Amino acid sequence: MEQTGVLDNLSGRKIILASGSPRRRELLSQLGLDFEVKSAGDVDETFAPDTPADEVAGMLARRKGQCYRQRCMKPDEVVITADTVVVVDGKVFGKPVDATDAVRMLRTLSGRVHSVVTGVNIEWAGGSMCRSAHTSVEFAELTDAEIAYYVERYRPMDKAGAYGIQEWIGCIGVKHISGSYYNVMGLPLHLLYTMLRQVR
Repeated sequence: MEQTGVLDNLSGRKIILASGSPRRRELLSQLGLDFEVKSAGDVDETFAPDTPADEVAGMLARRKGQCYRQRCMKPDEVVITADTVVVVDGKVFGKPVDATDAVRMLRTLSGRVHSVVTGVNIEWAGGSMCRSAHTSVEFAELTDAEIAYYVERYRPMDKAGAYGIQEWIGCIGVKHISGSYYNVMGLPLHLLYTMLRQVR
C-alpha cells in the first residue's frame, strides 16, 4: 500500500489496524490512509487490582500490539492497536458483561464527571511506541427510564462504560467534554496521527 502526502514516512509500508472494533475502523479511515484490518489474536485483558486506573488502557493496548508482533507481524507492517476504558472514582469500567451490568455502569456515571482513557500502541520493525489520551466527560442526570431505553434499544455491551457518545445517550446525556471527542469514540485521531509521523 502506497501512503502519500503528509505521511510520506510510511511510504512502502502496510498499515494494519489490529482491532475488531467497527468504530476504530471507521475512525482510522478518516485519516485518509490505506490500511488492512487484522486480528491481534487472543489477548489476556485482565490486570492486577493495584494497577493505576489511568495506566490500564495503555498497558492493554501495548499487550495487544506485542501479541500481534510475536504471532504474525511482517517486516513491512506498521501495526496499530488500542484499548479504551472509562475511569470513575479510580475504578476502571471496561465493557459490560450484560445488560444488568450496563445499567449499573450508566447509573454510576449519571450526573457525574468521568475520564475516558484510550491507549494507542504502534509496532513496526524498527521499534514501538505507546501513548494514552484522556478526555473528561460530564453526564447529566439520567433517569432509570432513559438508561433502560438506551440499553434495550442500543445494546452497548461492546462499549467501555456501556455507552457510545455518538449514539442517542450522547445526544441527550453528555453535557460537556474536555479533550478529544474521537478518544471517547475509541481512537484519538490527533494523537494517532502525531505518533504515525514519528515512525521511522
